[in-house]
Amino acid sequence: MTSSEPGTTPPKASKVPKASKATAASTASGASRASKSLKAPEIPKGESRLALVRRARRINRELAEVYPYAHPELDFRNPFELLVATVLSAQTTDLRVNQTTPALFAAYPTPEDMAAAVPEEMEELIRPTGFFRAKTKSLLGLSAALRDDFGGEVPGRLEDLVKLPGVGRKTANVVLGNAFGVPGITVDTHFGRLVRRWKWTDEEDPVKVEAVIADIFPKSEWTMLSHRVIFHGRRICHARKPACGACPIAPLCPSYGEGETDPEKARKLLKYEMGGHPGQRLSPPPDFPGKPAPALGAV
Repeated sequence: MTSSEPGTTPPKASKVPKASKATAASTASGASRASKSLKAPEIPKGESRLALVRRARRINRELAEVYPYAHPELDFRNPFELLVATVLSAQTTDLRVNQTTPALFAAYPTPEDMAAAVPEEMEELIRPTGFFRAKTKSLLGLSAALRDDFGGEVPGRLEDLVKLPGVGRKTANVVLGNAFGVPGITVDTHFGRLVRRWKWTDEEDPVKVEAVIADIFPKSEWTMLSHRVIFHGRRICHARKPACGACPIAPLCPSYGEGETDPEKARKLLKYEMGGHPGQRLSPPPDFPGKPAPALGAV
């Protein structure tokens, strides 16, 4: 049965093998302001607001069982490396960034070093990530700002981070959540796509999406929720052809049937460790069950 057949009902969930004090006030403030102009989500027929919240939180618990090792898929050793890697990740894959940053950080290990870089030399190092001229300009600018305004340290406040060249709210939340332990919701393309498929919201604007989700989940869940949803979007719930027949949360998904529902065919669509393939990090966490990604140019 394919996604084009009406009346498709999800099967019972099959267990997928398990394959993980700063304030968050500034992180939540923008989302709170955005909540004033939100439109009501298209809730599945007969589902109350309370039922939606319960279903959303159950999905999060199920994803925690499936991806106990969920983590940021950018390699980094300190806040500066995470900030740079996140800026480079725009319009490319985390894999490509991870294959590029070893040489970049070997050449420019600190904000002071990077701020003094020759633009043309940096451009060649980050060329594989695409848009390398614009990204070089951002990296030079943010490194100079860190050197001149923050003593060479990455600030741990959202309002400071978003003032840096090339750093928006999404990048700031990634850095805060993973380098400083400040809860934040990362609304990338995967996160936005999945929360709309699950009918948690109909919003398209990332700041408004963040506000809606922040109202459903406690702050303590924001960072790990982001990792789990993004992991699921990259591995199973793809943009063009989601693997519905291999999805462990199919019974909770109002969009079941948009993708391949045949279990065997769906399993062939799984990516990364779920499909037996390497992950995106060259240096993944110890509990990651898949293979490390290959270095740039490796066969």
